[in-house]
Amino acid sequence: MSNEVRVRIAPSPTGYLHIGTARTALFNWFFARHASEGKFILRIEDTDLERSEKKFEDDIVEQLEWLGLKWDEFYKQSDRTKIYSKYIQKILDSGKVFWCYHSEDELEKEREELADAKKPPVHWCEHKKQEALNTKHEAKNGIIRLAIDQNSTRRIKFQDIIRGEIEFEEKLLGDISIAKNLETPLYHFAVVIDDYEMDITHVIRGEDHIANTAKHILIQEALGFDQPQYAHMPMILAPDRSKLSKRHGATAVAEYRQLGYLPDALVNYMALLGWTPRNSQREIMTANEIIQQFAIEDIHKSGAVFDIKKLNWINSQYIKMENDEGLCRLARPFIEKYFGQQDKEPMLKIAPLLRERLEYFDQVKEFHFFFKEPEYDSSLLRWKSRGDDEIRESLQKVKKIIENWDGEDKSVLRSELDGLGKGTGDPSTRSTGSGQDRGLTYWPLRVALSGEKASPDPVELAYILGKEKTLERVDAAVAKLMS
Repeated sequence: MSNEVRVRIAPSPTGYLHIGTARTALFNWFFARHASEGKFILRIEDTDLERSEKKFEDDIVEQLEWLGLKWDEFYKQSDRTKIYSKYIQKILDSGKVFWCYHSEDELEKEREELADAKKPPVHWCEHKKQEALNTKHEAKNGIIRLAIDQNSTRRIKFQDIIRGEIEFEEKLLGDISIAKNLETPLYHFAVVIDDYEMDITHVIRGEDHIANTAKHILIQEALGFDQPQYAHMPMILAPDRSKLSKRHGATAVAEYRQLGYLPDALVNYMALLGWTPRNSQREIMTANEIIQQFAIEDIHKSGAVFDIKKLNWINSQYIKMENDEGLCRLARPFIEKYFGQQDKEPMLKIAPLLRERLEYFDQVKEFHFFFKEPEYDSSLLRWKSRGDDEIRESLQKVKKIIENWDGEDKSVLRSELDGLGKGTGDPSTRSTGSGQDRGLTYWPLRVALSGEKASPDPVELAYILGKEKTLERVDAAVAKLMS
C-alpha cells in the first residue's frame, strides 16, 4: 500500500454523469488536493458491456473537465482484461472459489421466493458441496463464486472515517459472485483488483456502497490484499427527502451546464451538500479555499437535500462577479440560441440588467423584448379603467419627451416622465391640473416596449433599446389602439 494519498472516482458509463457521482468525484478531488502529493484517479468501470456506451464515457470525461476536476491518472476496465484474468486464475488455484451452475432463471426464481419470504436476497450454492462439480475448469453457463461459510459466527468489521465502526454478519452475505468466466470479472472482483493494483489508499464513495464493503473485504482477504480506508458519504436527497431522481428535476451535470450554470458555482454548491467548513461561515468559496479547509471527517452522516433555490442563489452571486465583457461572453451563446447573432454594443448595454436579474444564463430567453418585437393585445396597454383615447394621448405625450431626449441620460428621461405625471416639465407634454396618474405614464410605455405586464423599468428598457427603437415601439402601440 502506498504512503501517499491515492483516491479514485469510478463511474460506470451507463448514463450521463449524475450530480451525485459528480459530488463524490469532487470530494475525492478535494481530499487528494488537500493532501501533500495526493493523487486523484479517474477509472471508467465499463465491464458491463451490454449497458456501457461510448457517449456516456465521453460525457463523464467532458463534464469532469468542465468542473475543473483534473485527474492524475486515467484507466478503463475494458483495457485491463489480462490483469483480471491473472487474478481470477490465482483465486481459482487457491481453492477458495467454485463454479456455480445455476441458470439465471433459477437464480431469479430464488430471488423472488426470498423476497416473498422477506429474506435477504443471498444465494447459498449447493454446488460448492459437490466435489465432482467443484472443479477448476470452466463450465458452460456457470459463474465463479467465492465460498462463504453459511454457519459462520464472524462479524466483518471496518472503521469508516465518516461513520465510525460498521459491521456485518458474514453468514448473511451468501456466496459472492466474482466472475462470469476466466476473462470476465464481475463488479465486486474488478473493484477489488483495481483498488489494489492502483494502490488506492482511501475509498470515498456513496453510502449505497456500504453493504458492498463487507464483500470487498472478503475478496481482499482471499487474495491476501491490504484493506484501504473507507469513507461512505451521505446520499443527495430531493426536497421530500426521497432519493434524488429525474422526477425532481435535472440530475445530470450536463443539464445544469446546458441551462447556463457556471462550473465554479456548481462546485461551490456541491461542496456544501454534506460538508461544512470548520473555519468559515461564508457560503461563497473558491475551490482553492475549500481545498485548504477540506477534512473528510467533516462530511455529514445524514443525507443532504438538493435545494435548487440555494443553487440558483449561489450561481447568481458568481454571475454578479462578472464584469460586463465577461457577462456578455457567457450570455452570448444563450442569447444567440434563442434570438440569433447579436451585435456586441447592444449586449453590453444589457449586461448590468442581466447581472442584477439572472440566476442562470438560460433565463435570457425571458428578456426576449430586447431581441425581437413584442407581441401583445392592445387591451394590455390599458391602465386601470382608463379608455383607449386616454392611453393613446399619454403615449403621444411620452413620445414627445423621448423625441427630445438624447438617448443616453436616463436621469433626464426619468425626470421628464415623472414631470408628466406631476404636471411639471416640458410645457408641450404637460397635463392640465395636477398632472396625470403616474401609472398612466409608465404602464403603457412598459407594455409598448416589452409586451409584458412585468418587465424591467421602462426607462432602462428605453436606454437599452435606444431612442430610435423606443420611438418605433411607441408608434406601434399607438397604432394598436387606433386599429
